[in-house]
Amino acid sequence: MGRRPSGRRVSEVVASSAGRYGALDALRGVALVWMTLYHFGFDLSHFGFWPQDFHADPLWTVQRTLILSLFLLCAGMGQALAGHQGVPWARFGRRWGQIVLCALLVTAGSALMFPRSFIYFGVLHGMALMWIVARLTLGWGRWLWLAGLLAVASPWLAQWLLAGPLAAWADAFNGRPLNWLGWITRKPVTEDYVPLFPWLGVFWWGVAGGQWLLAQRAHWLARPLPGRGGAALALLGRHSLSYYMLHQPVLIGALLLWGRIAGA
Repeated sequence: MGRRPSGRRVSEVVASSAGRYGALDALRGVALVWMTLYHFGFDLSHFGFWPQDFHADPLWTVQRTLILSLFLLCAGMGQALAGHQGVPWARFGRRWGQIVLCALLVTAGSALMFPRSFIYFGVLHGMALMWIVARLTLGWGRWLWLAGLLAVASPWLAQWLLAGPLAAWADAFNGRPLNWLGWITRKPVTEDYVPLFPWLGVFWWGVAGGQWLLAQRAHWLARPLPGRGGAALALLGRHSLSYYMLHQPVLIGALLLWGRIAGA
């Protein structure tokens, strides 16, 4: 039997292929498939093919929370791996700029489709800000677990304060200039809302989890992906931003075409 490679050695082997970690890409691919099924159901409901309450029914609200959490955990782990690989600020900035551009396109597209509830701080807007914060706090190490817990808990503390001792400030934090923080007493009217808090906490947990894996269980990232399905998920996960931007126009276009054919 050969000697088992150290965590650092396995990490280097896993990262050697274009800087990718197949297990993380596949996990991100799972999130994309789940998101697509969720959005397909939402689109069916929006166009009247399958009436559902996506804003209040726990079947859908809980799924949204789980899908978003999985995305942010993967994104946080990705930042941990990028820090481990020494990705320079220039490369980071190019990718960050792509996210910001896509966020602006989402705002413009949603304003056309939902003029009264367009997306002004959705998942891409939130992720763009979280990327910067995560990059600046990579050195916090295990303190990221505590920081994440405080971030997740902060909206509940804010609600208590704004409903009591700081009630005079409630309208300010509920307004659009500040509600991106997440310290609100009423939710804004928008099709997607991913404020900095509590979601930065989930992102931080992803960073902390990624750093722990690299230090203690790097061989988990080196495990081969099972079959063609795993490889397909990894391929999908490598192109997550492009897929995210394209999947809804394709779904909506297909449903509009189906509606026209069915009504002909």
